[in-house]
Amino acid sequence: MRIAILGCGHMGGWLAGELGRSHRVCGFDPIPARMEEQEGIESLQNLDELNEFEPELLINAVPLKETIPVFKSVIENVPGNCILCDVTSVKGELPEFYRGCGHEFVSVHPMFGPTFANISTLEEESAVIIRESDSDAAALFHSFFEEKGLTIFDYSFDEHDRMMAYSLTLPFVSTMVFAACMDKDTVPGTTFRKHREIAGGLLSEDDYLLAEILFNPHSMRQLERVISRMEFMRHVIRGRDYEEAVSFFNRLRENVVPLAL
Repeated sequence: MRIAILGCGHMGGWLAGELGRSHRVCGFDPIPARMEEQEGIESLQNLDELNEFEPELLINAVPLKETIPVFKSVIENVPGNCILCDVTSVKGELPEFYRGCGHEFVSVHPMFGPTFANISTLEEESAVIIRESDSDAAALFHSFFEEKGLTIFDYSFDEHDRMMAYSLTLPFVSTMVFAACMDKDTVPGTTFRKHREIAGGLLSEDDYLLAEILFNPHSMRQLERVISRMEFMRHVIRGRDYEEAVSFFNRLRENVVPLAL
């Protein structure tokens, strides 16, 4: 299959390298150095060259805020049978775009960052394939993700964004609150160190990616849950209510124990 990948940063670059093992792949990125790092991948000098490559699958791996504008800017340069693909962490307005674009599409979300995940061992990682996607293209990605050992989830567009608010916004916000309360003093404690390492990893991600996660329309519900729990904890601590504290700890254990099984 002829596959074109627009945006060869962390995720786009990883997809280019992996898909290039069994498909003819070309890539384009406005930062030339990113393409120089790709071996065995044809490099496009400009997007007009998509006409000559005639991709059968176009993977758009640019930041979310640029995804639809980039699709619109290149859609006249790809054949009518070319399947459009996004890998965004929040689907937002993409369903509406796809309905009117005149092309089949497949929407996926590899739920790991190639910067931090062990990309040689992905058995503990996950990927989502959106249910409304073209069945043949979805099957291609299902096979690809399965080969990498990923756990595959099947969600609708709306289900995906609701789940991402829970699985990404909730830990992101909690980690950011911790980082906001930190200072630069070195302190002892394994728990503090582990939280600091998580915060450091999160904040080394691209700023636009972090903002995209937080700006998910469903994020506010998760933020309000965090604020509500913090208010409750303040109430318990201020009242030094040991009985309520123990009851609260037990509820927390019930929440987290299934995750450890």
